[in-house]
Amino acid sequence: MSSLLLAACAALGVHLLFTAGSARTVTHRPGLVARSRTALHTALRRAGLPDVSPWGFGAASLAVGCAAALPAAAAFGVGVPAVLVGVGGTFVPAALWRQRRNAARRAARDAWPRLIEEIRVLTGSGGRSLPQALLDVGLRGPEELRPAFLAAQREWALTTDFERTTRILKDHLADPTADATCETLLVAAEVGGDVDRRLRALAEDRRHDLIGRKEARSRQAGARLARGFVVMVPAGMAVAGLSVGDGGAAYRTPTGQLLVAAGIALVVTCWWWASSIMRLPEPERVLDR
Repeated sequence: MSSLLLAACAALGVHLLFTAGSARTVTHRPGLVARSRTALHTALRRAGLPDVSPWGFGAASLAVGCAAALPAAAAFGVGVPAVLVGVGGTFVPAALWRQRRNAARRAARDAWPRLIEEIRVLTGSGGRSLPQALLDVGLRGPEELRPAFLAAQREWALTTDFERTTRILKDHLADPTADATCETLLVAAEVGGDVDRRLRALAEDRRHDLIGRKEARSRQAGARLARGFVVMVPAGMAVAGLSVGDGGAAYRTPTGQLLVAAGIALVVTCWWWASSIMRLPEPERVLDR
């Protein structure tokens, strides 16, 4: 219970520091808090959590951190290790959110070469207009892309403004391939040109990029499995230590607390280092405005 209170007090202190800093700067920059809140709402929407508020997300993170601190306090006693585990637990919802966002981006990346080819066919032999072809293909695409295309379809139905429609689509998808596709179609709609050749070249480029990424991820499969042992092995040894002699009491001594805290720090460092060297480079968005 004490570790739970410590984790809650730490979170409250961070919240008070943040709100105090915001209160001091809001008079000079009145739009800063609003822009931060809008950015959080946008990030949650792109991650597939449109109905979750930033405050709700923060409350869920705090609850997970407190829940993680309880078993740590039971195993290692009330102290620094329990607080560290509780603080680490607060980042679990953010990690899951990031994992969900990355999965949606991978699904979009896998689908775009096929979608571009379908747009090329519809605007060529199908005789469809560029906006109609784009929206029809997107609404039949993967589930992760459909909310963005539904929002773009509503905008097109209300305004028939292709530029605003593509802007909404790019804002919702936040994907470099979506940016390039929308800009290619927008330029073709405004000034004309050989859109078939441009779309064919774009689809071929995205296909080569997709093949390279899949090959890289397949080669990393063994390393990703080994990374899991960075957490499982120390955690298993710590649990096993509870049943060996007076292991439970040893964890509660000052030296035991220090060693457990150092072990947690090393596990986090190794996980971060392994994740950083296996992270594939993401293409930058250069057509997002």
